[in-house]
Amino acid sequence: MTPADGLFGPTSITWRVHTQIPALPAALRAFQLQALHPRTIRGMARHCRLDDPAAERDRLRRQLGFVALRTFGTREQAERAGERVRALHARLVGLDPGTGALFRLDEEENLRWAHCAETASHLELALRSGVPLTPGERDAYVAEQRRSARLVGLEDAPGTVADLERRIEQTRPLLAVTDEAREALRASTRPRLSLRPFGLGSLPAAGALAFATLPAWARSLYGFPGDEAAEIAANAALTALRAATLALPERLVAPEISAARLLMRTAAETGGAGVAA
Repeated sequence: MTPADGLFGPTSITWRVHTQIPALPAALRAFQLQALHPRTIRGMARHCRLDDPAAERDRLRRQLGFVALRTFGTREQAERAGERVRALHARLVGLDPGTGALFRLDEEENLRWAHCAETASHLELALRSGVPLTPGERDAYVAEQRRSARLVGLEDAPGTVADLERRIEQTRPLLAVTDEAREALRASTRPRLSLRPFGLGSLPAAGALAFATLPAWARSLYGFPGDEAAEIAANAALTALRAATLALPERLVAPEISAARLLMRTAAETGGAGVAA
């Protein structure tokens, strides 16, 4: 991996966010939001057994791997991974029980909702973890994620926080808690947040941590009213996780974070010359 040939680069806001927040709660929060779109979750459930813990772990591992590769890998690696994802989505279909019609998983509406849920989740956890981001930097993160969206075939992705929030609001009337969504929520509470790469053991209830950071309207859809105490506890846990990650020697952190830190230092020492932002 070199600084110049990735989608983002060490001076990007994407690297700052993705090297300072725990990846698993962000992925689980995104999944919990994605599951509220009936067509999106029905398509996913048709091809991934949500009631099978091993299958769910495999799905989550693939998702985390894709996020890490497109963030820290080379452009060639990211584009090859995107090709595989597009090819897979093109072959998969879901069944709309309301109309009896089949639909493709790579419908623009499904892709857009999945992208918005993921982008919003990473940004929300960054803010709750204490990552210092100005309003302009938050917009920059959303804009940078359009590069990730293009990998899976989505061209019409939001470019600012306001646009992201508008897209989510526009989708809310379509959202509902289906049986598949309830199963997805149960599945999202099974994984344990492994901190072994950081030398800190593990933290159970990563799914509960993610759920506490969902918007109040999303928690209400799932049937759980807002809990201010849970939100405060989640913020404290996320802040502590970020602080622990930043304080640890690089030999104890995940390989991609160690590499990212090294490249960020190199960029700073060279004034960012030759680095793709």
